[in-house]
Amino acid sequence: MTENQFHYEEGCSRPDIPVKARYVDRVRLKLEFTTEPFDLDEPPPHAVAAREAVRDAGLDAVDVGPFGTSAEGRAEAVLGAVDELLRAAVAAGATRVSLQVNVLDAADGTARAAKGNDA
Repeated sequence: MTENQFHYEEGCSRPDIPVKARYVDRVRLKLEFTTEPFDLDEPPPHAVAAREAVRDAGLDAVDVGPFGTSAEGRAEAVLGAVDELLRAAVAAGATRVSLQVNVLDAADGTARAAKGNDA
């Protein structure tokens, strides 16, 4: 099997999803994001909408700061939250949403070490 080919495991809960795609079922992710335009006096509607989307996703360790928000959780929950926060922020008037997602070590919650020049 080549690197780009998928194979399927028998007896898994989602046999319709290739093994490589189901890798995300076994990792935790950390999400960090900001929305623009900024308003230093009070949180703009797009920032509030994005934060609410993340809080509603049931992620762990949601931390809201003046210049950004971070949260952690199971990969599928974080990926779903990204979809919801982008939709909510844009609908509420965001002109830019910057986000970063890190794969965490499931054992202790620390970011995985980079290996080479992975993109």
